[in-house]
Amino acid sequence: MKSGVVSVNGVGISTTKRRWRGFVIAVLGLVFLSMLVPLVFLIGFHHAFHSSPSSSGSGFPSQQQTSLQDDRAVGAYESHHYSNYNTMDPERVGKQDLGTSFHIGINGSITKGHPENHVDKNVQKASPERYNVNINSPMALNQGDESEVLCELRFGSYCLWRREYKVAIIDSMVKKLKDRLFVARAYFPSIAKLPAHEKLSKELKQNIQDFERMLTEATTDAELPPHVENKLLKMEAAIAKAKSIPVNCNNVDKKFRQLVDLTEDEANFHTKQSAFLYKLAVHTMPKSLHCLSMRLTVAHFQNPSVGLDDSVTEKFVDPDMYHYVMFSNNVLASSVAINSTVLHAKESKKLVFHVLTDRQNFFAMKLWFIRNTFKKASIQVLNFEDYNTIPGLSLSEEFRVTYQVAKLPKMHYKTNYISLFSHSHYFLPEIFKTLDKIVVLDDDVIVQQDLSALWRLNMGKMVNGAAEFCAVRLGQLDNYLGNINFNRTSCAWMSGLNVINLTSWRKLNLSEKFQTMVQEFRREGRLLEAAASRASLLTFQDLVYALDETWVRSGLGHEYGLDVQSFKNSAVLHYSGNMKPWLELGIPKYKSLWLKFINREDQFLSDCNVIP
Repeated sequence: MKSGVVSVNGVGISTTKRRWRGFVIAVLGLVFLSMLVPLVFLIGFHHAFHSSPSSSGSGFPSQQQTSLQDDRAVGAYESHHYSNYNTMDPERVGKQDLGTSFHIGINGSITKGHPENHVDKNVQKASPERYNVNINSPMALNQGDESEVLCELRFGSYCLWRREYKVAIIDSMVKKLKDRLFVARAYFPSIAKLPAHEKLSKELKQNIQDFERMLTEATTDAELPPHVENKLLKMEAAIAKAKSIPVNCNNVDKKFRQLVDLTEDEANFHTKQSAFLYKLAVHTMPKSLHCLSMRLTVAHFQNPSVGLDDSVTEKFVDPDMYHYVMFSNNVLASSVAINSTVLHAKESKKLVFHVLTDRQNFFAMKLWFIRNTFKKASIQVLNFEDYNTIPGLSLSEEFRVTYQVAKLPKMHYKTNYISLFSHSHYFLPEIFKTLDKIVVLDDDVIVQQDLSALWRLNMGKMVNGAAEFCAVRLGQLDNYLGNINFNRTSCAWMSGLNVINLTSWRKLNLSEKFQTMVQEFRREGRLLEAAASRASLLTFQDLVYALDETWVRSGLGHEYGLDVQSFKNSAVLHYSGNMKPWLELGIPKYKSLWLKFINREDQFLSDCNVIP
């Protein structure tokens, strides 16, 4: 046995060789199985790939389906300062105007971040006249409405406007050509590496060049050359042949992913560019209104206007009159607001309007209100820069706020605008020293009822009679507002229609309180406009008299879904939001309410093509 040989019937058998032979057979079997399993998988994957529709190449998971899930950053840091608009760099807008958001959680904590969850230093230095505050930022949304919801939260009313003006695709042939070109480009690199299919490679290359030439010269179906259907059939036949040839699936997959990435980058670029152009359109004075202001200014100096008589001048300081104050640099908008107020007033002779504007529009405003009469109401135009050491006039500032609707299920969000007093409004007690009570109107409002009841309101010790917006409480903005003591349960208040008790304002010295807070915020590195906006939220804390809901209906410059019949009983309609009624981007079904108060007979309006 030591020799390893056993004799059986005279025949010697080696037990050592027998053991090795069995071991070798087992190893070879394992190797064969290890190669067979991946081979079966690759053959199945190959057949699954070639069974995908020829029009889309959808056998691969699309990155476009997951791009919105990866981009959870919502909201936009909007600003009125567009000094570099002429560069037309949408990537800069994507990093600045669309880059910073304030996410407010359920516990009221605020985190400031970029869509990629990091802070962009360039954004922090931007001048914030408009802000975006996202309350209960969505973490998970249904796939069906995810695109629209995220788009609205990220780009604001641009998405609402885009949805309203969405049109059906009419150039279907161009779309089909682009789709086939996409698939052919994905297959061509793999086919070109196969020497046995040189003819098919040349055919694919020729078809790709033909399609590229056609799509370079044509953007609509009407611009396509004749016999385009024949070229489409040739391309589809070449693609079918390419799909029938076994190729390296990894190469095709990689090429498809490269093309998808390029397409996503291009789509993202155009989305940012369109949002940028939308912001430019809504924040820029229309050419027709600029023409109106310039023509009125020239006409004023060509024919000096006649001065007011003493009886009218006395009304400007008479505390028994109904005094309305308006900050505006828009001739047409201020005229519409005043005209609508006067037409619904029972005693127009008691109405006095004080329009404060900047030096650039002062003479245009002055001539306009001399040329146009508004029943028996008196109108005074003031150059605000005569009362203010800071150059320029700042109008009411708006915050775009996104919040979760409490009465609806989770993940139902609503976007609204909160408008606040600007730095200029805190000079009112100094400008109107003889008056005890005034009503402040924004120039983006129209009046539908008599407002004389506002002068009989008993506000007690309150200073500011305003519409409150209790969907957002100041406690949810504590980190945003700074380390200052304030009532966390107070509602945010809205400008647009405000009854101001100047006597109480002076006693409480609110203007100095406002300036102190502005200086504190500026020491933190914030610009004047940003500091003024934060201070406005805090100056009137516990001093706001909540007006009844029937007084003001806001949101006509942002919300498409409002029922016109529902706010016919509202005394004042406020076009808060980006889509003002004097813009082409204004919401059409609300613009008719605003347009009916324009004096269409004025020659300057016709010359500048103001009336649509």
